[in-house]
Amino acid sequence: MGSFVSVTPEEEREMLRKIGADRLSDLFSGIPEELKLRKELSLPDGVSEMEAEKIVRKMAGKNHVFQSVFRGAGAYRHYIPAIVNEVISKESFLTAYTPYQAEISQGILQSIFEYQTYICELTGMDVSNACVYDGAEAAAEAAAMCREKNRNVMLVSETANPFVISVIRTYCFGNGMEVRLIPEKNYRTDTEALKSMVNGETAGVYLQNPDYYGSLEDVSAIGKITHDAGAKLILGVNPIASAVLKTAGEYKADIATGEGQPLGMPLSFGGPYLGFMAASKENMRKLPGRIVGETHDANGKTGYVLTLQAREQHIRREKAGSNICSNEALCALCAGVYCSAMGPEGIRKAARSSVSKAHYLSDKLSEIGFERTDQGDFFHEFVTKCPSDAENVMKLLSDHDILGGLPLSGKHRGEILWCCTEMNGRAEMDEMTELLKEAKKC
Repeated sequence: MGSFVSVTPEEEREMLRKIGADRLSDLFSGIPEELKLRKELSLPDGVSEMEAEKIVRKMAGKNHVFQSVFRGAGAYRHYIPAIVNEVISKESFLTAYTPYQAEISQGILQSIFEYQTYICELTGMDVSNACVYDGAEAAAEAAAMCREKNRNVMLVSETANPFVISVIRTYCFGNGMEVRLIPEKNYRTDTEALKSMVNGETAGVYLQNPDYYGSLEDVSAIGKITHDAGAKLILGVNPIASAVLKTAGEYKADIATGEGQPLGMPLSFGGPYLGFMAASKENMRKLPGRIVGETHDANGKTGYVLTLQAREQHIRREKAGSNICSNEALCALCAGVYCSAMGPEGIRKAARSSVSKAHYLSDKLSEIGFERTDQGDFFHEFVTKCPSDAENVMKLLSDHDILGGLPLSGKHRGEILWCCTEMNGRAEMDEMTELLKEAKKC
């Protein structure tokens, strides 16, 4: 960092003298001799800054950034205002980490507080934590929140993102919970199957809206079935979609989770991303991680404090419901700056633009034989049939610098999941459509 200056030899000797040590090696005297490495590490010789830059640039040259992107499936390309990177690149923020001397870090605490406020506004929930590692982990942590003494079964919709389902399974295995999948029916959760599955053992139901296929679920009906059985409803949401759809709070969800990457974070080859979690007031004390609150000091000045810290942070760790020990303050700050820069109307415009462009693309694709497999409502993703080999189609598009939709597998093999955001222009959609006419001949 620009302001970092290493200690001088004189300062090093003074510090050693203060603690009663003669040399640096004395600091490691507690390590058994047989465990110490007595030889040089097998590492290549160092290179100059100029040589290092050449090596890194050559490595970076292997990346390919597509000019046009029509793929989503959990990570989305949205416009990021320039001010977002400008703010989070400042030295005082770039090393942002969990504040262990919390109240000293007023700036970091305020940024987390603002982030939590935005998440509560987007989800319609009462309280948000200081974020977790990614959306899949957030869903898994939410499942653990639902566990009660005689309720150890988690029902997860088969229409959820398969990677999220996988992480939920992993966490539930560690928590001693059983995961059962609610069948999919016509790209949506089978509500009749859900009715037959919920019982006194059900801890919670996890549902995504929009789901993995872009479809809008009947959340109200699923929520009623879930709550009538005494279980909790976890709703996975897209934060941009939440600006125009009913919020998780309006659906009376107990917990809302999701991937915060659309809030100002680039695709970046898969990360770092941001998992957000919000809950109703009744579930606040089960929310893992940290919650920052606003208060006033003795002089009436506004201040920020760690209002709640989950017990796994400090004591009774063997009784913890979570393994979170940190948060991603820099990613949370990024989301907060993005929400500030865009404002409520800006996010709504991005959402509406994504919807309208996705529907335009859907109509154009249908005209050339890539018909939608489901005619229900969708946000900005949809599934179509593929009249020719999907992999050949993607190869053709890639050759023209276009990242096409995602070819699906399993029972949906031969279908493609497409996505549009405000970044997709009509000209590039028309261009892709013309190319796909050729692809039909492959």
